[in-house]
Amino acid sequence: MHSTPLQDSRVVVSARSFADLTPQASFDIKVKCDLHRLDEGPSVQTVLTREDGLRYYRTMQTMRRMELRADQHYKQKIIRGFFHLYDGQEACAVGIEAGISPTDHLITAYRAHGYTYTRGVSVKEIMAELTGRRGGVAKGKGGFMHMYAKNFYGGNGIVGAQVWPWHCQYQGKNEVCVTLYGDGAANQGQIFESFNMAALWKLPCIFICENNKYGMGTSVEQASASTDYYKRGDYIPGLRVDGMDVLSMREATRFAADYCRSGKGPILMELQTYRYHGHYMSDPGVSYRTREEIQEVRSKSDPITMLKDCMISGNMASLEEIKDIDAEVRKEIEEVAQFATSDPEPPLEDLCKHIFYNDAPLEVRGTPTLDEAEIHQLKNLLMIQHFIRHNTAALFLNLIRTKRWMKLFYP
Repeated sequence: MHSTPLQDSRVVVSARSFADLTPQASFDIKVKCDLHRLDEGPSVQTVLTREDGLRYYRTMQTMRRMELRADQHYKQKIIRGFFHLYDGQEACAVGIEAGISPTDHLITAYRAHGYTYTRGVSVKEIMAELTGRRGGVAKGKGGFMHMYAKNFYGGNGIVGAQVWPWHCQYQGKNEVCVTLYGDGAANQGQIFESFNMAALWKLPCIFICENNKYGMGTSVEQASASTDYYKRGDYIPGLRVDGMDVLSMREATRFAADYCRSGKGPILMELQTYRYHGHYMSDPGVSYRTREEIQEVRSKSDPITMLKDCMISGNMASLEEIKDIDAEVRKEIEEVAQFATSDPEPPLEDLCKHIFYNDAPLEVRGTPTLDEAEIHQLKNLLMIQHFIRHNTAALFLNLIRTKRWMKLFYP
């Protein structure tokens, strides 16, 4: 592509200004982690490269703009049902992803959009899924919680989360599983059952409590006898992290992942963060907290602003460069929003598709290897199961179409 003279001059100016910028710099972690059953914690100093800093900034800004655009779609009734936004907590998702490997596993709760994006799903696929379109990551059939990616298992919370660290241990893989839940779920019994199992079997699990200060409309002080969630594991080591600082998040996650990979078992992290929206879209978020409280967090602890100030003060980025990224992100989100409202909805016939995966491993550790005849017989049994499930769904679909289901109840 040929450049115009104006474009050429911009390239020269940009190249000259980039040469004056610092390629990397050392930063002190502002808020030191609180520790439980640990002799030492994450490093209190970190090195940030210009490339990483700009990538973190763009990712957080994209997440923020995506959520705000989704908020507009919901108010226009393009998105319906329960809906939970993640704006304000971007440093948690970005910092966690920066601290683990793409081959590691992650399962989260209902504020899943940000993690879906950091795990590799495009904004286009996420927005189309939110609006129930065929181009969505789950073909428009999953909605805001049920989005999946490689090594990401959607917004399921703590249900079944211990399967993945057990899988890593069973298969002998040097991988960890990040299990996320909120301060509200931290008071539920199944959390402690999971703690016990993970500690007993020394599973490579990072339990992460995203403490955004409110479980629905109840403050943590009103709901919890102790708000030291990082100590809730008792016999499991824990640390409390500044969840609004992406660099603190990155270093703490690296520390936790290294701990799990060393074979010591699980570790618990509490992230002190904050959500700007209410619990869900019908919650204005100001009946149990003041507008002044929200504004104070925005002005003093916003994760995107904090990273931007860090980059500029460290001479790692210019204000003009940051503004260019902001403009590019806004343009991308608007283009994606157009697609998410124009892409067709999935046809009714797709209701019966993508309900069965017939490629499960047939070998079981410690058992005799199956011969070809036995494998063939087992696969036939699986196909029969699939046939029954598929035709049951097809029958249900046909009843809906013809309204004959009413005769089952009103003969």
